[in-house]
Parts: sequence; structure tokens; C-alpha cells
Amino acid sequence: MPPNKHQGRPDPIAATRLKIEQLLARNAIAEAAAVAEAALSRKQVDPMFLNLAAWRREEAGDFGGAHRLLGQALALAPGDVLVLGAIGAVLRKQGQFDEALVVLDRTLAAAPGHAAAWLERGYVLDALRHDEKARDSYARAVALDPNMAPALGKLADAAAKSGDAATARPLAERALALSPQEPAAVCALATIEIEARNGAAAERLLLPLLASPIQDEDRTRALTLLGDALDRQDRTSAAFGLYQQAQVNFRTRYAADLAPCPDRPSHRRFIETIRDQVLRGPSLATLPRHAPIEGEADRHVFLLGYPRSGTTLIENVLASAQDVVALEERDTLAATDDVLVANDGTMPDLDAIGPDRVAQLRTAYWRRVQDYAGPVAGKTFVDMNPFNGIKLPVIARLFPAARIVIMRRDPRDVVLSCYRINFTPSPAAWSFSDLEETARHYAALMALTEAARERLPLAYHEVRYDRVVADFETSIRALAAFIGLEWTDAFREFDRTAQTRGVRTASATQVRRGLYDGRGQWRRYADELAPILPILAPWVERFGFEQ
Repeated sequence: MPPNKHQGRPDPIAATRLKIEQLLARNAIAEAAAVAEAALSRKQVDPMFLNLAAWRREEAGDFGGAHRLLGQALALAPGDVLVLGAIGAVLRKQGQFDEALVVLDRTLAAAPGHAAAWLERGYVLDALRHDEKARDSYARAVALDPNMAPALGKLADAAAKSGDAATARPLAERALALSPQEPAAVCALATIEIEARNGAAAERLLLPLLASPIQDEDRTRALTLLGDALDRQDRTSAAFGLYQQAQVNFRTRYAADLAPCPDRPSHRRFIETIRDQVLRGPSLATLPRHAPIEGEADRHVFLLGYPRSGTTLIENVLASAQDVVALEERDTLAATDDVLVANDGTMPDLDAIGPDRVAQLRTAYWRRVQDYAGPVAGKTFVDMNPFNGIKLPVIARLFPAARIVIMRRDPRDVVLSCYRINFTPSPAAWSFSDLEETARHYAALMALTEAARERLPLAYHEVRYDRVVADFETSIRALAAFIGLEWTDAFREFDRTAQTRGVRTASATQVRRGLYDGRGQWRRYADELAPILPILAPWVERFGFEQ
């Protein structure tokens, strides 16, 4: 056997690994990554070095570069759980949540004691808005490592968002004892204070956090909460400035993934394309009826409108009745995505879709409903998604017997509220990160919804948020009659329903409080909204809201 070329002198890779391990033992991760990067430049290739170099790229926001390095590491060490966990994290930061979940589940199947992978899985499930599963992942991480401050912080934040201050506070305090500026823990405590209308206390919590080097979603969230804290103190001009900073931070973080470009039109343009085609198409007098699908609901309701218009409130009102199943913002119509707009940017002739394809799409819809909500046969099913107005042309062809409930709220309040909220990153959320684009996006969806109402003979009913607040019973009796439900006093218990079911939308806090009167909030920000008021004025007038 030939002698080892390193015989009699240290193996340079082994020596570098030892140096890196010593640095990592001192938690000097940045120094360890620099040593790994230097080793790679000397052609010393090792999975550990590639992993640390990938971490460096990830910290710099180069997620594609990090992913490539991690792919090289995995090729050298197939099944390495540290590398797999890192790939899961990078996929999440690239917005590839489903792919990240697959990688992390593979990691945890091989190493169920990998606490950091449970934490990362929680982040992914949060992004996918699987709240209970996310909490379970964070709890598993804490069970494996009781000193994992980020997992404790996330558990605290989840409890605070659900209104459970008694659970949130001690978890946040545990996290902060381990890491004094743990972002999720600070945000949890600030959320508790804001919900208690103690803006000054929330401000005191958030200012030191924002002075620390937090980035990305953590900074966006903290800026938004500080805006809310100042809003509670009626410092509206300063609050609006913070909302602007939060949206600029969001745009900076997600520009590469979400900013419109020649190959990726804006969400508003997508809506306008569908509206233009609806207007060019015929005004239909009747729609075809279809054979029943096994497992479908007896009554079928699509509840839509616009984010922050009150759809979550009405969904929970309806869900309070017996034999009503309501589903909150799930993509039940995912199978129709390639039907609504073709690859060339045009809508196919929906009337030309054959009966076999219609049956296939209807079956896929009801299967997804059952996957999300359980059995709905013999019940009333409410499919709540504010953006389903975009899909009214498809809904008309697939579900002509469905009832369409459109939620209306003062457009100025709606746009302001969308601008003040942290939404899950998406093309629509990108629209909400600019005030003028938010207003134009709102106008585009309202124009599409109105065009669909004029040309597609579905059964429509409007519910106005201001009238629900002013005269709950009259409004809900009219809604129930439209759907075919009997009045029940259980409708009034929607706040308890929201507490029991959990609310995944940004309206969670308001719905838990009961009948929250959010009318006229825009007036406190009239100066800041002045540039967009002309865009919204036609809709304010058309919907009959006071000037």
C-alpha cells in the first residue's frame, strides 16, 4: 500500500476542522465561517467548510449561493443532517416553503433529536400558516433543548397573537433570560401591551430591539408593532412613518422574489388581465348545471371581498351556527390555476372546458375541502378567501349554484389597514408594501368583482361592515336568509367561536374582542392618505360611504 501523502505531517483539512471546531465551541461562528471560506479557496473541500461558507452567503442574503454550496456539501456527505437542515433553512428563505418542509421532514426522520431542525420546521409551518403544527414543532425543539430561546420566543409570540397573555408572558420571559433581545419574545410582550392599549409600554420594549442588528421579518414585524404602539398613543404621523419603514424593509428583503419584472407581472396586472377578458366576453343569462360530486356540501358559499374588509368576522359568525363548516383562506381552487390564466397571459375560453374536465376540477375542489375541513356532506360550507373575487369566472363555470357573499368596508379603511399589516410574503403582499399600489390594487379587484357581477349570473349578496357593527342582527338575518340558514343566537357568539377555532388571518385580535368598531380609522391618517384618496374616491362613492 502506498504511503499516505500526509504521512509524517498534519492533514491540512483535519487541522482546519480542529481550528473551526474550537471556534464553534466558543460560538465564534463568523470567525469559523471565515476560516472555512479561506480553506475552500485553498482547495480544501469538506462538507463542514461548505456548510459554513453557505452560512456566510445566507447571512449576506445570497440564498442561491448558499443553496449551491450546500448542494456540494450534500454530494460529499449524503444524508448529513446538519447539511439537510441548512438546506431546509435556505429553501425557506427563498420562499420555497413546501420544498423546505420536505427536506426538514427528511432530516427529522433521520435525526428526531435534531432540535434546530424542529425550530426551522416551525418557521416553515408558520410561513405556511399551519399554526398548530408550527407550535408543536417549537414545543418539540424546546423539549429537546430547553435553552433554545428562539423556540421559546416563537411559542410566546403564538400565544400572544391568540390573546393568551397568561401563557405568552412566562415563555417570553424565559426566552429573554437566555437571550435579552430575542425578537419573537420582545414582540410577544409588545403585542400583549398593545392589545391592552398600553402603547407606551410596548414602545419601551421595542426601541431597544430595533436598535439591535435584527433583520428581515424580525425588523419588519418590530417596526410595524412600534407603529401600532405609537398609534395607541395617537401619534399617528410618527406611526405612519414606521409603517412606511416596515414596508420598505419588506421590499428590500423580498425584491428578488416578488418585485414585478418582464417575466413576472404584478398581482394587479394579473387581476386587470382577467377583468379585461371578462368585459370582452359575453354577458351570460344562464350557467350550466352539473351533476353532483360525492361528498359536496348541501349549501355552498364563497365569502370574498378584500383583505381587512371584515371577511374573517363574517366567517366566524357563520361558523358559529350548527352544521356550518367554514374554512379560512385555504387555496381550495388550486387545481384551477392553469385554467384561469394561460401561459401566454390570456384566459382560456372557460365555456369551452369540456364536461370531463369540469367534473375533474369540481372533484379536486371538494377533495381539497375535505382534506382541509373534514366531511362537509349534508352541511353548509363557507369558503372564505378575500381574493376569490379573482376566480369568479372559474367559480361561475364550476359552481353555478354557489352563493357569493361580498364583504364591503370603507375603501379608505381597507387600504390603510392593509398597509399597516405584516402579510405572509406573496405577490399580493408585495402590492400592499406601497401605499399607491395598494390603492390601485384595491381598485383593480373591485373593478373585476363588479364586472363579474354584471356578466356572470351567480347569486350575490353584499354585507357591509359598517351596518354589521351598527345593527348586527338585521345584517346577519339578511345574510342567513340569503344562504338558506335559520337565525340562531349562536351567531352572536362569534368571538367564542374565534377563540375555539383559532384565527389565522391578520384580523385575529379584532374578532376575538367581539364586535369591533373599526369604522373611520382612515380619518386619523387623512393627511398621509391624501395622495391616494382620488384613486379610491370612485369606489367610496359607488359603495355609498360618506365622503
